[in-house]
Formats: sequence, C-alpha cells, structure tokens
Amino acid sequence: MKKKVSEETKEQKEPVAAEQETSTEQHTPSDGNASTDKAAEGEAIDELKQEIADLKDKNLRLMAEFDNFRKRTLKEKSELILNGGEDVLKKLLPLVDDFERALKAMETSTDAQALKEGLDLIYAKLISYLNENGVQAIPTENEVFNTDLHEAITTFPAPSDDMKGKIVDCISKGYTLREKVIRYSKVVVGE
Repeated sequence: MKKKVSEETKEQKEPVAAEQETSTEQHTPSDGNASTDKAAEGEAIDELKQEIADLKDKNLRLMAEFDNFRKRTLKEKSELILNGGEDVLKKLLPLVDDFERALKAMETSTDAQALKEGLDLIYAKLISYLNENGVQAIPTENEVFNTDLHEAITTFPAPSDDMKGKIVDCISKGYTLREKVIRYSKVVVGE
C-alpha cells in the first residue's frame, strides 16, 4: 500500500516540475530584452528622481513665499498699529488751533462773555467730532447704578427714597466707543 501512495505522489510531482520548467523558460528574457528592460527601468528611476527634486524645489519655494508673506503681514500690522491713529489726530489739530486762539484771546480780551462763548463753541466742536467717530458719553444723571457702565467712588445718603441705588453725583464722565465702554463713569451712589 505504501508503494501505491509513493507512485501516485511521483506522478503528481512530475507534471508540477514540468510546469515549472516551462514557466521559467517563458520568463527568462533574452540578453537583448534584459538590457532594454534595465535601460527603461533606469530611465524611469531618473524621471522619478527628477520629479522628486522638482517637488522638493517647489515645496522649498512655497515655504519661502509663505515665510515672506508672514513677515510682510507682521510688518504691515505693526505699521497699522503705529499709524492707526493718524487720521484721528489729524482731525483733532483744528481743535488745537481753536484752543490756541482762545488762549491768546484770554490774554488780551476783557469780555468774559465772549471768551465763554468761544470756549463753548470749541467744546461743542470737540463733542461733535467724538460723536462722529462713535464716542458717546455714558448718561449718569438720575440713572440707576450699573456696574457695567459706572464705577462707584463712594456712597452718599440719598436726598430722597427714590434716589436710593441711583447716581447722586458724577465725578468724571464715562464714554463708550461703538457701545464698548472705554472709560467708566466715576460716580457717587445714593444709599
């Protein structure tokens, strides 16, 4: 029985060996084919190396361009911060001129009423300029104390019961710039 199994195994091995020989013969390139295949592979490798070099160069240039962009925007931002108030200050200069004229007039004029009217006009011009630029005074007269808008300096006995918790006096006005508080009103609160 062992002989039968070994004979069957031999018969199975022989066709497999024959198949391997034929497949080896099919895949064995001739000498001419081998050199062209190697040359083609070499060209493909050279092309890929060149493509890699091009991509590395492109990447390096993009990184340098981005770095230059970052530096340029940083410089522009710092210049904007330094010169951002230029327009505001230029528009304030006529008010400075008005104040200088008023001070000169105070030295020579004896008409107190005319000086007061001149100062009132300059003050109105300044307030108008602030309003045009979004600066508004925070109302305080008879207002309920609000910690979001007011800073209590002290408390004072309220003159009447309805003034308790309300602002009795304003030490310095507060201002908002487009609804954002830029200076809180310093107030005295009735208790």
